[in-house]
Amino acid sequence: MFIDKVKIYVEAGEGGRGCISFRREKYIPKGGPDGGNGGKGGDIIIVGNASMTTLIDFKYKPYYKSIHGEHGLGSNMYGKNAKDVIIKVPLGTVVRDFETEELLGDILKDGQKLLVAKGGKGGRGNASYKTSTYQTPRIAENGERGESRELLMELKTIADVGVIGYPNAGKSTLLSKVSNANPKIANYPFTTLSPNLGVVKIDEYTSFVWADLPGLIEGASEGVGLGDEFLRHIERTKILVHMIDVSAYGRDPKKDYESIVKELGAYSKELLKKPQVIVANKMDMPGAEEKLKKLKKYLTSKRKGKVYSISAMKGEGLKELIFAVYDKVKKLRDKEI
Repeated sequence: MFIDKVKIYVEAGEGGRGCISFRREKYIPKGGPDGGNGGKGGDIIIVGNASMTTLIDFKYKPYYKSIHGEHGLGSNMYGKNAKDVIIKVPLGTVVRDFETEELLGDILKDGQKLLVAKGGKGGRGNASYKTSTYQTPRIAENGERGESRELLMELKTIADVGVIGYPNAGKSTLLSKVSNANPKIANYPFTTLSPNLGVVKIDEYTSFVWADLPGLIEGASEGVGLGDEFLRHIERTKILVHMIDVSAYGRDPKKDYESIVKELGAYSKELLKKPQVIVANKMDMPGAEEKLKKLKKYLTSKRKGKVYSISAMKGEGLKELIFAVYDKVKKLRDKEI
């Protein structure tokens, strides 16, 4: 099961109470107040963790509460601050206030921290109230309440390249050939039920992240098939590799291309602005050459540039494709810098 949107409840700890106390020592008849302040309640902090890939843990543990700060003591002893509660989330997690929909943060880096609920401040003890005219204060503060709120966390996969296309176009096979990933591959619709990430190495020092996204079908933006749950992951990618099955056993390549582009635009016009690399797959299958010619003719009329023909299963044409994709990734990286 893949979970990419969850609601959780967080409650920070209360501050400890201040103490009312007076010195009681032999030979010191007027010892004065010595009540210490209470400790601070624990915060709730979200931290990015590069080793996590899903939000599924939060489905079974949706409630997080921090402990209260310790109360102040006599002899000017302050209460101990409570420990913060750390919630680890995968990179790419967007955190919002569930009620107001306010964006609280976007976790993009390993170790990145986001304070989502602040612990209450500890109350002052009576020693803090002593003045030259108020020698024996008999008051102390209660600790402040910690913040509490419901959060909506949404995971958007972070990758340089996102592979899109109809189910069974060969996206997972391509990922397994070009990267270190081992996605599940089978000959039935929706083999890929969650995004798979792999690292594609160009050389010892150069690499980029490749994501195999679940297959899209007509009506996905309206909830058909696997719905629009995975269109959100495409938003994070720099480049889209649009895979099309051109084998005789596949669908109509032209209609497939038009349908996928239509779904991208229906979800967000911004997705249509992303650079696309169009790939014709299954060139080792019967009828592929004839379908490829028709597809190229159609895309040329649309001024869509080069179509890369490959056989992901046999590993043919992959080197040219990888370098073409990396060239676009590098240009966008340099532009961001």
